[in-house]
Amino acid sequence: MEEIILISYLNDFIFCPVSIYFHKLYGNLDKTLYQNSPQINGTNAHKAIDNHNYSSRKNILQSINVYSEEFGIEGKIDIFDIENGILTERKNKVVKIYAGYIYQVYAQYYALVEMGYIVNKIRIHSIKDNKNYNIKLPYEDKETDLRFRNLIKEIHEFQIENFVQTNAAKCKNCIYEPSCDRSLIC
Repeated sequence: MEEIILISYLNDFIFCPVSIYFHKLYGNLDKTLYQNSPQINGTNAHKAIDNHNYSSRKNILQSINVYSEEFGIEGKIDIFDIENGILTERKNKVVKIYAGYIYQVYAQYYALVEMGYIVNKIRIHSIKDNKNYNIKLPYEDKETDLRFRNLIKEIHEFQIENFVQTNAAKCKNCIYEPSCDRSLIC
């Protein structure tokens, strides 16, 4: 059986596959030792969801664990409105809809569908400016869905010993750069 992929790792893998190694290595350490303000702000933005304080309505699922057997992925959703079938992923401040954001909500979508829920709409919510960005459902955007499926396959087949970083900008913006033996920052 292949190893389970955490939904949060999809975006991380696109940024840099080695970052997942460091997530696991630093797992139980105090995050303030290595996180920067964007990661800390993102964690703080999710507190209402993680503490189940976003809504008291019974038809709103918040911060529940989901799992997709088909893709071997698991994680948490932010908000799912059962009544309207709306899946919402909250981000602290959306400046661009990155592919990793879409792949994360696709993973959540597939897990919810496997669990028997009907998902009619996916959106990414930018908390800072209170904007919603609608994302096409996987069957409405077959090209993006194929890229999502290929990413899952690539993660399952990834061999860290063969990885060579080629993007210095990613190293510059990586919270793990000081510990990484593949950093392009001298």
